[in-house]
Parts: sequence; C-alpha cells; structure tokens
Amino acid sequence: MQKLKEGIHRFQTSHFRSLEGLFEQLSRGQSPETLFITCSDSRIDPALLTQSQPGDLFILRNAGNIVPAQGSTVGGEAATIEFAVVALGVKDIIVCGHSHCGAMTALLEPDDLEGMPATAEWLRHAEATRRIVRENYQHLEGEKLLTATIEENVLVQLENLRTLPPVASRLARGDLSLHGWVYKIETAEVFAFDPVAGQFVPLAEYHPENLPPERRHGRTI
Repeated sequence: MQKLKEGIHRFQTSHFRSLEGLFEQLSRGQSPETLFITCSDSRIDPALLTQSQPGDLFILRNAGNIVPAQGSTVGGEAATIEFAVVALGVKDIIVCGHSHCGAMTALLEPDDLEGMPATAEWLRHAEATRRIVRENYQHLEGEKLLTATIEENVLVQLENLRTLPPVASRLARGDLSLHGWVYKIETAEVFAFDPVAGQFVPLAEYHPENLPPERRHGRTI
C-alpha cells in the first residue's frame, strides 16, 4: 500500500499538472474511439502499450480476455460492451491476448484449478477454444501449444462479440471494426490477426484500412 500511496502523490504533484487541461476536459465527458478488451494479468498495461492518453481507451479486463456469448450469462462484460458500443459509439473493438497467459494455461491444464471453482466456471466461456486446440493442435506441446491456444482464444472471443446484438447491429451498419491482437510480454511485440492471410502478423504489417469492407467490419463472406 505504501508504494501505491507514494505513486498517487507523485501523480498528483507531477504528472497531473502536465495534463491538468486534459483532465478538466474529461471531467465533462468521455468520447473514446476504442474498446480495448484484454486480460487482468498485471503485466499488461493497455495505456502504456498503446501510449494512449486518459480518455482514449475504454477498457474491459478479465481473466483470459473472455467475452461470453449472447445468452450464456448476464454480467459486467455484456454491460460494458453495450455501453461502449451504444452510449459511447466506439469505432473499434480490440481483443488482446498475451503470451504466458495463466488463464489459457489453466484451460489446457484444468487440474491446476483445484480449489478455484469460480475460475473453472468462468473458463467454460472459452470451451470452444479448448476444443479447437484439442482437436486441431495435437502435434504441438509446451510454449507452442500455449501460443496457439492464446491466438485461437482471441479469435473465439471475436466470434462471441459478433453474437451480441449491439455489436451485430453496428457491424451490419459497417461503422464498427473488430481486431484481434496478441501481445508478447518479453519483447513488446504485438501481432494482429489478418483475415485475408488467415494468420497473426506483426502489427506493422496489419493494414485493416486496406481490407474489403466485409472483412474490415468483422463480417464473414
């Protein structure tokens, strides 16, 4: 706690002063353009990673960057996404997984969840990920298997996003785009899913503005 208190003091006496005008503006409302869905892992800092200012990102975090599909539950995830899409009118939604994800490790090794029934129940929302990996990646093991799981989970959660009525409506209008990212903690590399290439590519090689509209807005052909 002492470290946190000292950090708040430094923020108030140093960083806040340089952004005082911005915070005054933000006190009157917010208009972020991006909903950033990522893991609760303490090693992930969306604002630091993207070098965003306060007010730029609307952030949803949970174990495994999971988006429960429509009808599977009523909870904070659906409410947060609905608010971002309907009330704030975000233009982009990013689902960002990351290397060394504990939630995805537990998905592969459910015995590790003994004594954590709530976590085990939560990971049922990634059951499609588990099955995809089990049935299509039997040739992989170790870190390669975990990486495949992390990537497939991002794609599964993008599909779950499409089942939510507010998201589906905006996608149909063509004014909302979905993006799948994976962040590599040890190198700071970010990979984005390119729907044309059908694989994750370095972010510098990802140009969604060049995709055909039906791909750019997350709609299947």
